[in-house]
Amino acid sequence: MTRFVGGLESEPECAAPILGLATIARMVANGRDLEPLKTELLQKTARSDAGALFDLSIIERLSGNFESANRFQAAALQRGRRFQPPLAPKAIDPLRVLALAAPGDFMSNTPIEFLVEGREVALETLYLSPDDDFPPALPEHDVTFVAVAEMDANQTILEKIDGAMRASAHKLVNQPSLIARLTRDGAWSLLHDAPGVSFPANARVDRERLVAMAKGEAPVHYPIIARPVGSHAGDGLRKIESAEAILAFLDEQSASQFYVAPFVDYRSGDGLFRKYRIVMIEGVPYAVHMAISKNWMVHYLNADMFDSEANRAEEARFMASFDAEFAQRHAVALAEAHRRTGLDYLLLDCSETRDGKLLIFEAGTAMVIHTLDSEVVFPYKRPQMEKIFDAFEKMLRGKAQGR
Repeated sequence: MTRFVGGLESEPECAAPILGLATIARMVANGRDLEPLKTELLQKTARSDAGALFDLSIIERLSGNFESANRFQAAALQRGRRFQPPLAPKAIDPLRVLALAAPGDFMSNTPIEFLVEGREVALETLYLSPDDDFPPALPEHDVTFVAVAEMDANQTILEKIDGAMRASAHKLVNQPSLIARLTRDGAWSLLHDAPGVSFPANARVDRERLVAMAKGEAPVHYPIIARPVGSHAGDGLRKIESAEAILAFLDEQSASQFYVAPFVDYRSGDGLFRKYRIVMIEGVPYAVHMAISKNWMVHYLNADMFDSEANRAEEARFMASFDAEFAQRHAVALAEAHRRTGLDYLLLDCSETRDGKLLIFEAGTAMVIHTLDSEVVFPYKRPQMEKIFDAFEKMLRGKAQGR
């Protein structure tokens, strides 16, 4: 049986089974050779298997083959919009969660698969298109999770979800209109004057404005940091200390829009930079990770965490003492972040200023939380992640029950 859904003439009533991001990423983390799996999936594509095409898009994106990943994903979405990763073997009466998602890369949506992996949750993801109407009917489910993240390409989809879901009786996690506000300049507007918060002003500017800054025709106080709009994980992010450096930055970038912010030296007393990722689930903060680096642009994968036993020991202490120390120091700031954003599920990438404020770099919903790290190297991480996953599942079940 088929029906009209989201601009497709017809599609199967059931979701296409997939291995999904969490399963494939775990294979990669465990060092598995994916070529045999890729060959098997390619054979399935001859039968127009939407799930095989979608899994191929994940493999290609994890391999850094972004153009082919986009082609496989587009082909999958031409054949179907509904996908379902494996259900945990122990699940007897699972909670049915429908995630609403947008086409794109891994930053386009909350990576919810990692959050519910192995739990009594039956996850189905429905991909929406900015060019199609919102589906007249949704698959049966207990609670809806808006996975679509804030980015320019997703604003139309967020608006469509918001318009459709406001008039529905569906139980919803993360109101799409609230997600849409979390642009870098939008998050700054929401949070910069919150008690206990330091949030450097983020201004969205075009190339002409940056050229004017370089020419002295627009005010600028060096150093600044600049990045293309839509970039994440430090891609295209530069610290700029002169007019010449602005022009050099523009020469290497093809984007037309950028975010510019003052550079804040957030080194601790020992000269190292510490960046924290915090998740807030219904207003309750949890530690996701702490990265320590000699460099100002800190990301967990480029920080000194894998090679430094001392840094890992500090991260373990941070997680163990989080509720009594970090969360208490910044209780007012974190509570205000929850209140002002209004989101059930929110992540903050942040640090601490020398005068004790919560220094916020980014607020969003698409940052990843996972258990892919080696339990031999990071034995303290899984218990902390399981605490987060417990809270996330509790939130989903509470929403499903109308709480």
